Amino acid sequence: MAQRRTKSEWVDGALAALCAAGIDGVRVEPLARSLGVTKGSFYHHFDNRRALHLEMLSEWERLGTSMIIDVVDEAADDPEARLRLLMMNTYGADDVADAIEAAIRAWAAGDEVASEAVRRVDDRRVGYVAKLLSEAGMTPAQATRRARLMYRHLIGEFIWRTSGGPASTRRELNEMADLLLVR
Repeated sequence: MAQRRTKSEWVDGALAALCAAGIDGVRVEPLARSLGVTKGSFYHHFDNRRALHLEMLSEWERLGTSMIIDVVDEAADDPEARLRLLMMNTYGADDVADAIEAAIRAWAAGDEVASEAVRRVDDRRVGYVAKLLSEAGMTPAQATRRARLMYRHLIGEFIWRTSGGPASTRRELNEMADLLLVR
């Protein structure tokens, strides 16, 4: 057995276990076996299982929200262009991201810490879209309403797509953006 795995490898393994078996499947001994290490490697990085859970939630927030916002903000100055880019980057089918999103949301249904992380992420995502819409000329109230509509549409897209339905086309996403941006 290898001596130690990185913290990131433990988090990645835990997210994979979460997707495969839910939060009850995220256990130290099975994870250590799957990573080819002893439990000592786990305790080198984490004080306990809950610390791993917090890192999992943090990684989900980083990958599924912070990194996307950073990429969009760096790619365009115009708020309308950023909104369109955001939609193209978030509505696309990504099986791994979809599995993690679904597993985190299922976990949040029965865990207050995970639920708070989901609320924080949802608020940040909606707030970011509202900011883009405000920068595009909407009133703050109008921008917030439309941001919520977009986010609800995104969640509906996610459920439909992960249940076997087709992903939205670029044309459909551009039409959705046009509707959101009408003043």
